[in-house]
Amino acid sequence: MNANDDGISRWRRVADGIRSAVSEGRIGEQLPPETELAAQFGVNRHTVRRAIAVLSTEGLLRAERGRGTFVNAVQPRVVYPIGTRARFSENMMRQSLEPSGRLIHAEVIAADAVQAKLLLCGAGAPLHRVEHLAVAAGAPMSRSVSLFSAERFPGIISAYAESGSITKALEREGLADYRRKETRLTAERVSMRDVELLNCAPDSIVLVSQAIDVDLEDRPIQSIVTRFLADRMELVFTNPPAHSN
Repeated sequence: MNANDDGISRWRRVADGIRSAVSEGRIGEQLPPETELAAQFGVNRHTVRRAIAVLSTEGLLRAERGRGTFVNAVQPRVVYPIGTRARFSENMMRQSLEPSGRLIHAEVIAADAVQAKLLLCGAGAPLHRVEHLAVAAGAPMSRSVSLFSAERFPGIISAYAESGSITKALEREGLADYRRKETRLTAERVSMRDVELLNCAPDSIVLVSQAIDVDLEDRPIQSIVTRFLADRMELVFTNPPAHSN
């Protein structure tokens, strides 16, 4: 460990190390003693205890008095295919999970240069900015910020608020179908807003998807940034079948 690491970096690294060891099977049913973990990660026992406390809050570990710290059964992640047709409700229903969506915040903004390029509109054009939460079986899975042309989809905010579905809201606005053109994926630690809205631990990881959806004439209809909780969602990238010559 780097001697310049601050306390937060140390316990987070220990927590990440334990989490990885559990997922990879290097730690089985029970954690090694605190002294052994402290030596392994090059930290003191107080740092190890803090990491274990965070992982216990997440539900990964449990302490049993007089016996030690044990690993709880890991809940399977919800599978979310990322392909040309990315539909949250459809994906959840295929897994017998009840989907729902909740409008968090909406406003009209002026497109900046980056947004104008993504949506092929003029700089300064009015855009609906819609922040929304995706829920499956009562648990928050992701939060998203979508941008739509206010001129093309003037009622998108009220349509989403009533339906809880982007697809249904677009249908109400006259768009029968659309497809995913591009998805870019990165990963980072949660923000304070993620912690608040996704009900997760402050050191959790989110998978950040930046995507563009287009209509069947290849015109951009939505720019969307989605933050998926990595310990609840598994993103699966699907490719269309190859066409034979």
